[in-house]
Parts: sequence; C-alpha cells; structure tokens
Amino acid sequence: MSTTILGIDIGSSKICAIIAEKSDDDIKILGAGIAKSHGLKKGIITNIELASKSIKNALNDAKRVAGTQYEKVIVSISGAYTKSIDSSGVVNIPNRDIGIKEINRAMQMADHNANIPNEYEKLHILPYNFKVDDQEFIDDPLGMNGARLEVQVHIITAQKSSLSNLEKAVKSAGVEIDNIVLGGYASSIAVLNDDERELGVGVIDLGGATCNMVIHTGNAVRFNDFLGVGSLNITNDLSTALHTPLGAAENIKINYGTLHGNSSDLIELPVIGDDGSTHEVSLDIVSNVIYVRVEETLMILAKALEDSRYKDQLGAGIVLTGGMTKLEGIRELASAIFDNMPIRVAKPREMDGLFETLRDPGYATAIGLVLYGAGYFTPYEIDSNKKLRYKNETIAPSKNVQDVLDGSDNDSLTNDESGIESARDKLAILSHEKEKKETNGFWSKIWNRMTQLF
Repeated sequence: MSTTILGIDIGSSKICAIIAEKSDDDIKILGAGIAKSHGLKKGIITNIELASKSIKNALNDAKRVAGTQYEKVIVSISGAYTKSIDSSGVVNIPNRDIGIKEINRAMQMADHNANIPNEYEKLHILPYNFKVDDQEFIDDPLGMNGARLEVQVHIITAQKSSLSNLEKAVKSAGVEIDNIVLGGYASSIAVLNDDERELGVGVIDLGGATCNMVIHTGNAVRFNDFLGVGSLNITNDLSTALHTPLGAAENIKINYGTLHGNSSDLIELPVIGDDGSTHEVSLDIVSNVIYVRVEETLMILAKALEDSRYKDQLGAGIVLTGGMTKLEGIRELASAIFDNMPIRVAKPREMDGLFETLRDPGYATAIGLVLYGAGYFTPYEIDSNKKLRYKNETIAPSKNVQDVLDGSDNDSLTNDESGIESARDKLAILSHEKEKKETNGFWSKIWNRMTQLF
C-alpha cells in the first residue's frame, strides 16, 4: 500500500513543495516546485495573500511535475514562532506489561503537567527519557515489565496566532494541513544519521533569513533555538557596502561568495540609483564583507549553544545545512568559532527520484518534511494533531488527561480496565507528587478532590 505525501517548506526566501510516494520501506520523489517567497519576513508571515500566492505557485509546479494528487500534507513553521519547555509524567502499570497505551498515557500526563502560556499551542511532544520503576534512561519501554512508567519530554510550542495565519495562508492556496513541523526538526531528519543522533549532535540550518538550531542527544531532541539572521543579510550588507542594487548583490554572493580573501581580481557592478553607471570592486572586499557577517552569525549561534548547556554532550559535533553553507570556507570558520568541534556540512539524504536541484543543502527542510510524513521521526511523539506517532503508526488524537483521571479515556483502555487503571493512575500520580513534596496549586486541588472520591 502506498501513500502520497506533500511537504511544503515555507521559508523567508523561497517556498519549496515536494510530492513523494511512500510504499513499504521506500520513498520516491515524484515532483517538486520552487517559488520566491512573498509576504514573509524572518520566518514570519506578514501578508497572508502574498504568502498564499507564493505557496500556490510552488504547489502548482510540483503537481504539474508529479502528475498525481497527495494524501498527506506536512508544512514547516519557523522557529521564530516557538518556545520550548520540558515536562514529565508518571503512570501506574497494574498488569506490569508496558504497551503502546501505557506509553500514550504517560506522555499525555507529561503533556497535561506542562505549564504552557495560553497564547501558545503544542507542536511537538518529544520524549527524551523513559524510566521504568527505578531504572532510568530506557531507550524504548515497549514490551518491558514494570509497575510504574515515567517519561520526561521536550515540548515545542508555537504561537496560536502564527499557527492560524499559517493555516489560513496554506488553505487559501487550496491545501488542508495534516501536520505542522518545526523547520529545524525537519532539517535534522533529512541530514542526520543514527550514529550522530546517538552520540549527540547539534544541527544548524543556515537559511535565507533565519537560522534554526536543534540539539539531539541519545536519539532525542533536547533543545531548539532560533536566530533571525540569514544569507539575505549578506546580500543586504553587500548592497550597502558596494553601493549596488540588491539583485546585483545577490548575484555576487552566489557567483563569488567565499570566506577566503586574497583575490585582487576586479568585477564590474552597477551603481545603485544611477541607471547605466558602473564601478569596479575588488573580490577581496566582497569576501571581507561576507566574512564579517558570517563570523558574527556563527558567534551568536556558538553563544546560544554554550548557553544551552548541551555543548559537552555533542560527541558528533555540529552539522551545518541550509543555503548559507554553500559559501566556500564556512566549515573551517565554523570549526574555529565552535572551539574545534567536529563540523560537517550536510546535504539532504539520498532517495529515489531526488532531482539534482534538491540535493542542495537549502532543501533539507523540504526533504525532511516528506520524510516526516513517511514515518521518519523520533520513536515516539505527540504531533501537532495531538496524535501519538510511533514506529510509523499513529494513535487517534489523545484525550485530555483529565479524561484519564476521570476514568473516561476508553480510547486508551479496554472497558474492563479503564476504571481500575485510571483510579490507580490517580493514586500513583498523587503519591509520586506527595513523595516529592510538591505543593503547587494544581496538585493541591487534585489531592483534595481525590480524598473526597476515595
């Protein structure tokens, strides 16, 4: 059985739509469309109508090439909109057999315990540590035996207003979204290998107007960050420093972009605001302007990595991807700025039907979106639809944990077990919290309620 997936990367410099077909363990690219972005600045939608037209242009090109319809639509969202927190949840396992339903309930509990601002919506709930009874750092608790299951999760949230604007722009282009995925997370799916995830690695997507950082340790996402600077800033710097129009500055960056100076060759450039007039500029000056901007960008990202407190856990170092990585010499500069950590510049992983254009690092996010839709994600995750994804399967939208506490979560439990397990879950959670002597208002209310019930 095959599934057709549409991935739409909504970037600040370009929109990329890719249609792929998933069958068994294979995924094949059927078509792609690329359009210049309008109505977006630094990853934020500033004009829904213009953004929608750009999305539609890319989508129409992809459909024309693929010649087929799609069943699942996965769309990226910029890290500009997001905030992240960690949370945890614990449940009792009465029959001592840990299955998908028990993992689902534990993750729902972690979801429920998270203190999320009202104006934010959860995008990804990603577990990074399972604990069975007193044994920590369980990679996968499925099928294990234990009386209590605890999970710690990394929750990525996005502004509700930004999600609404994104959905409106995509819907106006004639598409209904199935899933929304953080752009940096999608990029990491496209460029990382299993060893890097296991050893610990930071993925930095250096895009057109934004840079997104995602840190993996022990096969789990632990941290993400965003910087509103990208390769378009280099274009602006060149335009200002060389007194030339933006179009000419962009061409210089693409054709002569290097961080290695020492070239006295001259190029002729048009003068901004003076039709027909030109002047000569040394390539050494061009590379110096580029160097200053890239150095500053990488130094800010290095400081963000330092502040994340995960730097010492990155055994595989840093993986750079995105359009800015095409600048000659960026790996050497990044190595110096990131204290000689291992640095790899990555293109998206190879797959059947991958066009030459899409092998460019600038398309890592778009490739990652179709891979996500095809099941290439962390082993367990509650996605933007509140569905538990696991091993290429999904569980229907998870109910509010209050339903579990009230014994009405019949989707997660059989009728015979629901009342018993939910009651035991209540007592397990409450006793666990009482042991830890947590006294916040939420648990006090629940404790009072439970003493009335029992």
